[in-house]
Amino acid sequence: MKKNLMLLSRAADSMCDGNLVDRQIRLERQLTMQNEMRERQMAMQIAWSREFLKYFGTFYGIAAISLTTGAIKRKNPAFLFPIIPLGFVFTYQYDLGYGTLLQRMKGEAENILETEKSKLQLPKGMITFESLEKARREQSKFFIDK
Repeated sequence: MKKNLMLLSRAADSMCDGNLVDRQIRLERQLTMQNEMRERQMAMQIAWSREFLKYFGTFYGIAAISLTTGAIKRKNPAFLFPIIPLGFVFTYQYDLGYGTLLQRMKGEAENILETEKSKLQLPKGMITFESLEKARREQSKFFIDK
């Protein structure tokens, strides 16, 4: 009898260990998938910025030439004023698509995570299972009542 209980205990421990390993593998897969999704979203953002830069760069070039020509012909330097804000937008897009803006943003984000943790707290604190269930029940009542 005692031997059977020991075998049963070992089997239960083994099953718990297997369950723990299974949960760990699932968690690692979820983390890998989330990171892959994040990387793909970042790549899309960079690609969008590069594509936008092509169109905006063309617009900026045409506008700069036209405004400069207008300023020279009319002898009015006020025509050159729109080039300044357009230049800032062009520089920002270039830095985002081909420069080091993302690395600088990542460094600033790491600094915020390390030194300004209080700014990242959610209103009413962390979401809990109970708060989710309460919201779900209220939503269910809303749909049932209709």
